[in-house]
This record gives sequence, structure tokens and C-alpha cells, in this order.
Amino acid sequence: MTKVVFFKSKDAFWGFEEQGHSGFAESGEDIVCSALSAMTMLVINAIEVAYASEADYEFDEETTNVRLTARGALPSYEKDEKKRFAISGLIMAYYYQLNDLVEEYYDYLEVEVIEKEYDGNK
Repeated sequence: MTKVVFFKSKDAFWGFEEQGHSGFAESGEDIVCSALSAMTMLVINAIEVAYASEADYEFDEETTNVRLTARGALPSYEKDEKKRFAISGLIMAYYYQLNDLVEEYYDYLEVEVIEKEYDGNK
């Protein structure tokens, strides 16, 4: 099962961590894993390219764990309110999209959101 934990501070979604293999199918045939990979890269690329903001991310190839920190979603790091809203909204949209996937793939995917202040670490 893949577990995705989203980090939120007040109303701003600022990151997430994905852990585990979904186990839906064999490697290369796993549509849950493929969906997660595609959406994760969309979020990272949109933050970096479309919103010209820094996205700190780590991929662990062995464990398939992914961690994203988007400081641009936080007022203490980004002064432009529209940019903050766009970055946080993109991460929030990913959260809601994964919740839709959970309805059908609940044995392979778990999603939660936690209130967590950004502590300055990646």
C-alpha cells in the first residue's frame, strides 16, 4: 500500500510525502503506481516551471518514497499572494484527486492531511 501524507499549515498545503509500493500489480503494470508517479511529477514540474518557484523534492528509488516541500506556498517564504495560492492550490488539488482514487483503490492507497508547521528542513 502507498500512503500519502499531505502537510498543511493553516490553510496552505505546502508539501507531501509518499511511502510504500501500492501492490496493485507487478512493476510496469501497476496503474496505481503509474498514476501517482505522473501526478507527482506534474505537481513538481508545475511548481518549478509554471510558477517559477523552488520545489525541494527527494526520490528514493529503492523504497519509492517521495517527499516534496514547496516553501512558495507559505507567506514567510513567498510574498506574492497569488503565487502562494496557486502553489498551495495545486498541492491541494493533488490531495483531492488522490481521495477520488482511494474510493476505487482503497486497498492500495491511503491519503491523509496533517496540520504541520514548516520547520525549515527539506
